[in-house]
Amino acid sequence: MAAPLRGTQSLVGQMGWVAGQRKLIALEIAWRWIFGIPFLALLSIQADRVFAAVPADSAGLNALDAQNPWVASAELARAWSLYRPHLFQLAQWVAPVAALAWIVVSGVGRGLVLRRIDPQAGLRFRPLAMMTLQAGWLALLGATCWGWFALMEWLIETYISSGGEPDLVGFAIWAIFLSLGFFTLWALVSWALSIAPLVMLLEDCSALAAVGRSLRLGKAFTSKLAEINLVMGIVNLALIVLAMVLSAAPLPFSDELGADALHWVNLIAVLFYLLASDYFQLVRLKGFEEFWKMFRGPERSLEG
Repeated sequence: MAAPLRGTQSLVGQMGWVAGQRKLIALEIAWRWIFGIPFLALLSIQADRVFAAVPADSAGLNALDAQNPWVASAELARAWSLYRPHLFQLAQWVAPVAALAWIVVSGVGRGLVLRRIDPQAGLRFRPLAMMTLQAGWLALLGATCWGWFALMEWLIETYISSGGEPDLVGFAIWAIFLSLGFFTLWALVSWALSIAPLVMLLEDCSALAAVGRSLRLGKAFTSKLAEINLVMGIVNLALIVLAMVLSAAPLPFSDELGADALHWVNLIAVLFYLLASDYFQLVRLKGFEEFWKMFRGPERSLEG
């Protein structure tokens, strides 16, 4: 008997299939950047306003002691206390506007991408239902990020701003542990809302029913989805590290290359990460679809 197929064993084939779908990749990049470019422009404008209200000099950011990390950590904690009220006030209106824009754009974009992944299935275009599912996914992401951020603030108050000498070792240990923990938690719990749009379209059900069915896919199917989601998360981390290495590689030659060349290298590194991340998002969706066909598709139903 053939050994059971692991969730990640089919990813190489899915990567090859997605690589040959140039229009599909362009569509995925287009809808993400339609949201991302205006959002980044808005953040840039608002960041200029925050720095105008609290200049970097007055916050001490231009006088950080890079040779003494203990002193630098205390200076960063002081700067954060100055910027924190402005950033939280800004988030009160930027976050809802950005969330609404993301829900609308991603609902339309994700629906178009899923229809093109399997054009022979004749999937209906259901933007409103897709927006509902995207709103649920975003709410789960927001809750996860809020939990991580709240714990990071607790770490700063406990290990950096406690009044004594900053404990950088303790802060670093807990920061790494909690960050990886939240990252793993997100990878393990977000698969249900990630596959819900596919379930809704492929099984022609409502958004709420799709979420319910996604949570009752069976142990075998669920394990494949969780495995793919976790591996794709690790791939995303690897892309971030690779982009950081790419941006830092020319630093020893900064005197010869000049500041402008380093800016271009940083831009290329960011673009590389964004494009590669969009590509692997499609690979994950294709993997989800293939396993749905294996466990719940029409062929499976006929066999049963």
